[in-house]
Amino acid sequence: VQLQASGGGVVQTGGSLRLSCAASGTSGVPADTYAMAWFRQAPGKEREFVAAINWRGASTDYADSVKGRFTITRDNAKNTLYLQMNSLNPEDTGVYYCTARPWKILRAPGAYDYWGQGTLVTVSS
Repeated sequence: VQLQASGGGVVQTGGSLRLSCAASGTSGVPADTYAMAWFRQAPGKEREFVAAINWRGASTDYADSVKGRFTITRDNAKNTLYLQMNSLNPEDTGVYYCTARPWKILRAPGAYDYWGQGTLVTVSS
């Protein structure tokens, strides 16, 4: 599975961004059977869980730090994952990675099989 993230950029505190992640090459496994997630990594810090969504889009999970500000969605017809980020603050700065694994959503990065290249989000104060 290949994942291509996009939509990062520079935004001021309080602003919004929408990230996208296009999935392709599912090796015969329907793309809509994969759980997908966003992780982020700030400079000098470990990669951390941001949000995840199950294969149907009926179940989501959010890190406490983004709950109420970020929304994860997916469009299986387009094989695309989204992350709408509102009320951004400098602590949200980092490289955002989309990732996928079969079926169940989990928070551990090691549980995910496929990773995109990342897109940089910079929130200025």
